[in-house]
Amino acid sequence: MDVSKMTVSINKAINTQEVAVKEKHARTCILGTHHEKGAQTFWSVVNRLPLSSNAVLCWKFCHVFHKLLRDGHPNVLKDSLRYKNELSDMSRMWGHLSEGYGQLCSIYLKLLRTKMEYHTKNPRFPGNLQMSDRQLDEAGESDVNNFFQLTVEMFDYLECELNLFQTVFNSLDMSRSVSVTTAGQCRLAPLIQVILDCSHLYDYTVKLLFKLHSCLPADTLQGHRDRFMEQFTKLKDLFYRSSNLQYFKRLIQIPQLPENLFDNKFDDIFGSSFSHDPFNFNSQNGVNKDEKDHLIDQLYQEISGLKAQLENMKTESQRAILQLKGRISELEAELAEQQHLRQQAVDDSEFLRAELDELKKKREDTEKAQRSLTEIERKAQANEQRYSKLKEKYSELVQNHADLLRKNAEVTKQVSMARQVQVDLEREKKELEDSFQRISEQAQWKTQEQTEVLENLKQELATSKQELQIVQGSLETAAQSEEKWVTQIAELEKERDSLVNAMARREEEFSTLQGQLEYTQLKLSSTQESMCQLAKDQRKMLLAESKKAAEQVIQEALRQLEEPSLISCPGSADHLLSTVKSVSSCIEQLEKGWSQYLACPEDISGLLHSVTLLAHLTSDTIVHGGTTCLRAPPEPADALTEACKQYGKETLNYLTFLEEEGTLENVSSTAMRNCLSKIKAIGEELLPRGLDIKQEELGDLVDKEMAATSAAIETATARIEEMLSKSRAGDTGVKLEVNERILGSCTSLMQAIQVLIVASKDLQREIVESGRGTASPKEFYAKNSRWTEGLISASKAVGWGATVMVDAADLVVQGRGKFEELMVCSHEIAASTAQLVAASKVKADKDSPNLAQLQQASRGVNQATAAVVASTISGKSQIEETDNMDFSSMTLTQIKRQEMDSQVRVLELENELQKERQKLGELRKKHYELAGVAEGWEEGTEASPPALQEVVTEKE
Repeated sequence: MDVSKMTVSINKAINTQEVAVKEKHARTCILGTHHEKGAQTFWSVVNRLPLSSNAVLCWKFCHVFHKLLRDGHPNVLKDSLRYKNELSDMSRMWGHLSEGYGQLCSIYLKLLRTKMEYHTKNPRFPGNLQMSDRQLDEAGESDVNNFFQLTVEMFDYLECELNLFQTVFNSLDMSRSVSVTTAGQCRLAPLIQVILDCSHLYDYTVKLLFKLHSCLPADTLQGHRDRFMEQFTKLKDLFYRSSNLQYFKRLIQIPQLPENLFDNKFDDIFGSSFSHDPFNFNSQNGVNKDEKDHLIDQLYQEISGLKAQLENMKTESQRAILQLKGRISELEAELAEQQHLRQQAVDDSEFLRAELDELKKKREDTEKAQRSLTEIERKAQANEQRYSKLKEKYSELVQNHADLLRKNAEVTKQVSMARQVQVDLEREKKELEDSFQRISEQAQWKTQEQTEVLENLKQELATSKQELQIVQGSLETAAQSEEKWVTQIAELEKERDSLVNAMARREEEFSTLQGQLEYTQLKLSSTQESMCQLAKDQRKMLLAESKKAAEQVIQEALRQLEEPSLISCPGSADHLLSTVKSVSSCIEQLEKGWSQYLACPEDISGLLHSVTLLAHLTSDTIVHGGTTCLRAPPEPADALTEACKQYGKETLNYLTFLEEEGTLENVSSTAMRNCLSKIKAIGEELLPRGLDIKQEELGDLVDKEMAATSAAIETATARIEEMLSKSRAGDTGVKLEVNERILGSCTSLMQAIQVLIVASKDLQREIVESGRGTASPKEFYAKNSRWTEGLISASKAVGWGATVMVDAADLVVQGRGKFEELMVCSHEIAASTAQLVAASKVKADKDSPNLAQLQQASRGVNQATAAVVASTISGKSQIEETDNMDFSSMTLTQIKRQEMDSQVRVLELENELQKERQKLGELRKKHYELAGVAEGWEEGTEASPPALQEVVTEKE
């Protein structure tokens, strides 16, 4: 696992927000310790956190550290021992704060230090304390002294766990539903680890007490027995209180402890002082077992074996889960690697293709060079042929020149001979002079002609020599170029051979990579199919979980419908009809979401949203139907209750069909719509009729009723001040404290109602001024008679509720009233003010500042009502605590008698409670029947008062 990922998870798990630590972040921290085989990263991150300056941050650190000690790597304990003194100092520092998380952090840090010391001293015990009976026997090394000391250490360990358990509960306001708030869950979340530790420690102490009682006398173990009884009582009470919290019901199974143990029954449970030794501490007592002990041992061994099997199955399942998660991570990593290899293969293929193109280009250049070389060779051959011709012509010219020279020599010889003949034949000079002259002229002419021919031949020879030199130079240049081209051709041929070999190798590599790519693609396709199947299973599991949560919400609403006592206040038929309309729209939206899911399974968000919305709207419909029944006549109330039950069952059936595979035709909402039609029909019959008041009197009546309500609130406030003065004058001690708290909360409630009335008047004035146009306010009230009648009814209810609550508070202060009556009056006045808010804002603009001020005042009334209820409950507890009897001096017989009397009284009170509930139901039915007479309703009229706004109050 990446260190950065673990660091992010630690910072997300340990932060300053007052919310419970998310399980996924804690699980990542635990897996990180197993991956790095220790807690180095955890402590390196924690040491940078300001644990000493922020209590919430320290509290969440304790929670995560507790999880790591239980489920992290065994080396977490070794890596954390160096910080033990720092934890102690921090515990002492937070111990100076008595409020908020300060005291909780101090006790939690002490518990963690005790846990570290216990596991350091007893290394055989794992962090999660899960051990078999054989491992427990080995921990004591079959020595009674070791078991005696081990029991003492377990008692100390369990004592720290119980202190944290008790302190967390004491810090919570149990008059509110703390388990559904983020702040309450932040405090309750670590108790899951505490419950697991306490369960194991309790189990081991019972087993060790069995062992010790088998070989030691009761007097020696009296301290152990007393301490066990004390811790057993605390643990049973804490387990019982935990089982009633909704937060724990969905996260952990709270263990169930046996009934209370008494001192005189101790020997029957753990055995007498010298009972037989079922564990055989090296035969220290030497007493044989009887058949009963053998049977107990056999059953105990079977139970231990079954527990060990169960633990092994749990361990195996957890190991399998971790292996599967690890395999998923490996597959994801392998998929990423294959994708990387595929991309690399693609890049290599592109590179090889580029090289191949370059080789082709070089090959073309080589072919061009070869063609150029062939042309050069052809030209060289032509030059050689021309050179041969020139050489032949030169030889011919040389031969001709030689012949001419030979002829010239012969002529010269003939001239000499002629001169000699001239000397010899001088006398024949005259005779031969003409012929000699002709011969001389002819010879001169021939000589001149030969000279000219010779000059021409010389010039031609010089020209031929020049041409020969040029041809020789050309031949030399051609020879040099030929050698150069031959060298280049040889080099190009070598390069071509190497390129051909490289291309062959590249083709082989490309073929290999292509094969790997095909294999990777096949594997990727298989992995994608596996991931798609896994995603499909996850979507199915998510749909199943959403359906399960929706069923729980609907079943809870059906359970409230079966128990009218859970309904805090009566409701209205008008609001029920509004909820039914919302449910019908939600069903259509759900059917569209289901169609989209069947067409595209990846698009499941709309379906999950519709399922969740349907569950909550169905719950609201059932609850509003139950509240409407409280003010309805018997026959319509029974019919409406039955219709709500049937609608809840049909909705559960509809949700069951959604989880099955199939098409839209298999899922039908007809039964649900029929039930909704029945509920709608009954609700329309239960709509109350309008007031029989003249239209022109409505405007005056609104002002009168609002003024009367304000006067009633002022009168109630004055009476509360008067009662507070009398109580301060005549009461003392706890009674004075309780009266001051209750009357103070009542005064705050009256002030909040007065603010609400002022805000309601301002909003009504704005509505009238913006909507009447040129009409007068009275004409506007008369035109909107139904809205006006709602204002009048709501004002009456507020004034009456304030008067009744003050009367109840007066009786409580005098000691003649019931605290429960005051709480009921508080709820009634909250419902009345909510009705006034609904009637005031029904025609208001949603962006109106006066509407926002009215809603703020409404929240103030709800908070003040909750304060009245809380102070009443607290006062009742204080009064009852002061009235409790002191049983310390009573004998066992007297206590038993008192217990029987208390049981009889409990039965009587339960019987009276049942009768009062029946009476309350009859009174509400009668109230509904007489409401029309008291307020002037008539049968058959179409007018009806506006819908009552639902009063959302927290469960006690």
